Amino acid sequence: MNRLALFDCDGTLADSQANICLAMEDCFARAGLAPPARARTKRVVGLSLVEAMQAMLPDEEPDTHLALAEDYKQAFHRLRGQGLVEEPLYDGVVELIEELEADGWLLGVATGKSDRGLKLCLERHGLHPRFVTLQTADRHPSKPHPSMVEQAMADAGAGPQSTIVIGDTTFDMAMARAAGATAIGVTWGYHDPQELSEAGAHYIASDPSQIIAFTKAFE
Repeated sequence: MNRLALFDCDGTLADSQANICLAMEDCFARAGLAPPARARTKRVVGLSLVEAMQAMLPDEEPDTHLALAEDYKQAFHRLRGQGLVEEPLYDGVVELIEELEADGWLLGVATGKSDRGLKLCLERHGLHPRFVTLQTADRHPSKPHPSMVEQAMADAGAGPQSTIVIGDTTFDMAMARAAGATAIGVTWGYHDPQELSEAGAHYIASDPSQIIAFTKAFE
């Protein structure tokens, strides 16, 4: 049975906080809505777009959620066209990926991004070829539904007992638990350690290098 390390993207691999907040503010403004507080936006990072809009504006109609989700995509596209999208990798992420590969782990991504957005992010950093499975919101229900993890395991020939899910939100932890995988929370993203623990994290890392130590339990 292969071992699979499945990463979230925003808040785990890449720091895209500024872009996400700008795109959210833009799409709200175009809809005539007051811009959301950035702290509120960061709470929904990790959800698929429609579900994120539902969480942000629970009293609005479904059509409004759909329209905002589409406007968000267009806002992000405009930012990218203007050269304003920066998604730097967190310090230590590349080294972690290299160490996991050297230790025989297959790598994957499970993210609320679109296929296009994930590809652009990974290609920018030269990481796209490193991952054997890429699961996005385009083809799955929103986190914390386990569909992304289940498909990634099928692609990689891995089982729940040999799969770790590495993410920064409670949605990632709940998704991992629902799929029977090991949940590793990271503290450099959007949700705090206590929330990650309460959501079911088996381990919590404050630095990418700590994750290697956690994987020794799978040898």
